[in-house]
Amino acid sequence: MTLVAVVLSGSLLFSSCVGSFGLFNRLSSWNQSLSNKFVNELVFLAFNIIPIYGVSYLADVLVINSIEFWSGSNPMANVGDVKKVKGENGNYLVKTLENGYSITKEGETASMDLIYDKEANTWNVVANGESAPLVKMNNDGTADLFLPDGKTANVTLDARGMLAARQLTTTGMMFAAR
Repeated sequence: MTLVAVVLSGSLLFSSCVGSFGLFNRLSSWNQSLSNKFVNELVFLAFNIIPIYGVSYLADVLVINSIEFWSGSNPMANVGDVKKVKGENGNYLVKTLENGYSITKEGETASMDLIYDKEANTWNVVANGESAPLVKMNNDGTADLFLPDGKTANVTLDARGMLAARQLTTTGMMFAAR
C-alpha cells in the first residue's frame, strides 16, 4: 500500500510534459562510459563542434518528447532496462516494460506495475494480480483521476489542474488496487 501511494504521489507531483530526453541522455551516457576522461572530453568537444549533441537535444525537444507526452510511451525506452530510484523508504528498482513500468522495492520480491492501456488511454496500477485505473487522459486537455472512494475527479492539464490533483492525493488517502 505504501509503495502504491509513493509511486502515485511521485507520478503526480513530479510529472510534466518535459519528457525524459532519451536520445540525448543515451548519447551522453555512451560518452561517459568511454575509457578515460581525456577521451570523454575529446568526444564531448567533437559532438559540440559537429553539433551532434545539439541535434539530438533538438530531436528530443521537438519530436521524441512530444511522442512520449501524447502517446504515454517513450520511443527511446529499452524494454527490460532497470533503473534504481532513491525513495524516502529506501531504493526502488524500476524496470521498463513494453507498456509501462514494474516497480520493486530493493531487497523485496513483491512488485507493482504501472501499465498504460492505449485503447482506454489510461494508466493502471497492477498489484497482487488485481488492476485498478489511476488516471485517464482525455482528448479535451483534461484528465480523470480515479479516487479510492470510487469517485472520479476531472482536472485540467495545466498548473491549476495539477494543484487540484495534488490536493486530492495528499489528503492522507491512499490509492490501492482492490
